[in-house]
Amino acid sequence: MEKDKAQVVATERYGSLESWKYQLEDGVLERKRDEGHRGTNDNSIISVFKSVFLPQGYPESVSGDYLQYQFWDTLQAFSSSLSGTLATQASLRGVGVGNQEATVAAATITWLLRDGTGMLGRILFAWLKGHKLDSEAKKWRLVADVLNDIAMFMEIMAPNFPACFTLIVCSAGILKAIVGVAGGATRAALTVHQARRDNMADISAKDGSQETLVNLAGLLVSLILIPLVTDNSLLTFVLFFLFTILHLFANFKAVRSVVMETLNEARLAIIFHQYLRDGQVPSPQEANQKESVFLGFRRTVQIKLGVRLKELVTTSEELHMAMSSNQSYLIGVKQGSVCVCLGPGASVRDEIRAVCQAVCLCTVLHPVSPLEGALKQLSMSHRNNHWELVNESHKLMDQIFHPFLDGVETAGWQTSRTLLDWDEWRVEWKKKRS
Repeated sequence: MEKDKAQVVATERYGSLESWKYQLEDGVLERKRDEGHRGTNDNSIISVFKSVFLPQGYPESVSGDYLQYQFWDTLQAFSSSLSGTLATQASLRGVGVGNQEATVAAATITWLLRDGTGMLGRILFAWLKGHKLDSEAKKWRLVADVLNDIAMFMEIMAPNFPACFTLIVCSAGILKAIVGVAGGATRAALTVHQARRDNMADISAKDGSQETLVNLAGLLVSLILIPLVTDNSLLTFVLFFLFTILHLFANFKAVRSVVMETLNEARLAIIFHQYLRDGQVPSPQEANQKESVFLGFRRTVQIKLGVRLKELVTTSEELHMAMSSNQSYLIGVKQGSVCVCLGPGASVRDEIRAVCQAVCLCTVLHPVSPLEGALKQLSMSHRNNHWELVNESHKLMDQIFHPFLDGVETAGWQTSRTLLDWDEWRVEWKKKRS
């Protein structure tokens, strides 16, 4: 009967972690934990740990793959920290630390040359590959860590080749500069994916706290390792090999755990091919599991997006053929590549359609497996004439694109923006009148 007198006048919750209720009983307002909700105690160590190292509002404020990615990313950072200790020790020994015959000037020059070549490498890599880091963030994240391991191996080996020491450490410096650009840029791209409440700064700050904690742990372990590996090259190589294996495995698991809902060329090709096969659009979870996290260096038919008009057509007849469709883009096959010119008024949906059509043409021109369904029909009668093939592919897209796009949105993919790698050229032309 006493409980019946208590009246609940308000409730409050902290995300999915805590839930409380305010009861009014005999004029007294009391705050009590909701027993039907399992939460953590306000003063528990776990709760404090979460508030220090996890973004505010976790887990609702981040993507569903956040915790799994951070676990593997933390493990790879720890192993990389230990490998870095071994590499730093080798570099210091190589420049003459502990050697009475070494001069400060020689060591300083070597260090400056390494830093200088690294700066040049950073600028060159950002110029050549900077535009690829958004669309292929997972691949370049993995590449960056592989290059980091190679650079540290070179630094460990360098003291064994005194005549080439400066050349080796300068080459390692270039690789580490590339790692800095690729690793930092792809981490930013992944932070955009993880931030679900426009909380990129908070996620980046907490990621920095996590990394600092890992580095502190690595520092403590390094204090134990240094006396053991000093003047013991065999143990140094054995430990470096073990840490590198752990580092690469953790990195692979980290990038494989990322489930991005934004379409890039690889993910769009995966879901479009499956739609052509069975009429179903796979979910982001399914497509990300099928997406390769390794850079592909062999591709028979290349897709070039946002090219200049002269890369697509060279004669008036080709121009007429390219403009035969009332689309916001021009597409064709030129010198073994599928080229797409984008109009200035093209929407995100036009961009998605253009890439889907380009994927169709690539598949028909260089099939890696027996063609099925619509692609088989497309290939049978028009493979020898590229412009006829393009014209038929327009008709195919007119039939299937809208149902496909509806399926994409229903499956949970984001269609308001994409990560398709478009160049900046935009072409205006007179569209064919209906």
